[in-house]
Amino acid sequence: MTANATTDFPDASDIGYLLHKHPDRVQSWNLPMGATTVLYPEVSAECTTVAVLADADAASGLAVALSRLFKQTLAGVCTGRPELASAAVDLTMSMPAAPSRGGTDLADRLFGPLGWTVDATPIALDPTQPEWGDSEYVDLVLAGTFTLSAALRHLYVLLPVLDDAKHYWVGGDEADKLVRAAGDWLGDHPESALIASRYLAHRRELVASALDRLVPDAPQDDVAPRDPTLAEQRVRAVLAALTGVGAKSVIDLGCGEGRLLRELFADNSFDRILGADVSDRALVKAHRRLRLDDLSDRQRTRIELVQSSATYRDVRLQGFDAMVLMEVIEHVDLDRLPALVRSVFGEARPRTVLVTTPNSEYNVLYPGLEPGTFRHVDHRFEFTRAEFEQWASSVADGHAYSVRFDRIGPVDDVHGTPTQMAVFTREEQSQ
Repeated sequence: MTANATTDFPDASDIGYLLHKHPDRVQSWNLPMGATTVLYPEVSAECTTVAVLADADAASGLAVALSRLFKQTLAGVCTGRPELASAAVDLTMSMPAAPSRGGTDLADRLFGPLGWTVDATPIALDPTQPEWGDSEYVDLVLAGTFTLSAALRHLYVLLPVLDDAKHYWVGGDEADKLVRAAGDWLGDHPESALIASRYLAHRRELVASALDRLVPDAPQDDVAPRDPTLAEQRVRAVLAALTGVGAKSVIDLGCGEGRLLRELFADNSFDRILGADVSDRALVKAHRRLRLDDLSDRQRTRIELVQSSATYRDVRLQGFDAMVLMEVIEHVDLDRLPALVRSVFGEARPRTVLVTTPNSEYNVLYPGLEPGTFRHVDHRFEFTRAEFEQWASSVADGHAYSVRFDRIGPVDDVHGTPTQMAVFTREEQSQ
């Protein structure tokens, strides 16, 4: 099974830095799914092609090979040229013989909503015997502009879905892998149920678990009441804290696709709501989730979406009662955290700041999460409880805030809770 990727950006040979594989070398490995080779058939500043040849009889084998070969790339890490990791580049991905069980349009249904241009040409069973019809394989070509990390994660998730076959046992850890690899896009994918079902080998309990975390608006069958998910508990804790401090105007900084914004807008006690995110794509999804185009003029005045970064001064973020950074700081490089602190606590200076972030000590309780790895491929770090309290206390002391801490999620006597929250309150100067 072969996969090729061709890229075209200022110096296309820089893809070698992103993949951590030198363009001048042919490298081979004996992986569990078979022998795998990485080579560069074409290398130039204008256009560079990398080929992966895997001795695998299923697309899931190729997907696993990609995850083993390019682990750092999937995680968004580029040690040689860090600035390249976040660069969106023009990519062409091709698989001359991709298994596709589900019709000639399946590849387009899977990759198209993510922004890929899809060309899937059916492959005949025997070109000399046209009456035999087409095989279950297609000549697949994908073209689009993405970070290499995002592109590889799309392949990692969707190639086994296209094939509808896993070459290994699918257990509970696979649902966690799906959430980690596709949590930032699968929830809004129109084929999310199909993707989860095929990726998880049609195991209904795993599919329900994954969709519950990825698609909060998915219709529920008539089943017994369930415990709230961690994401739901996190939102409830933030709303309770905002209500407790009497906030009327709130910024959701790093709002993503609008999960918290939707709950804020549903509560009429919040009369001014601002969602801010660096990702234009996330804001488009938040706009759709909130159905802003369908609101009345009066409702529309309560909520606004803006593109902004947590690490830069923005006067539009000033003058609010409260600011929420829900699962945001861990996505910022550690050396950029001081810039975030200056922007939030030095410039915007809301009366209350809520910060939630993972507790890394709890990670050992997640099945399938390897020691030393983070819960999400885009996390730059994850604080222990002591590290978070030390950081938050230092921020509070340096910017005239007090701080208290709270726990979110199931409690483990040794490892604490999966999410930790800091509630900062600005200390008013005496007149």
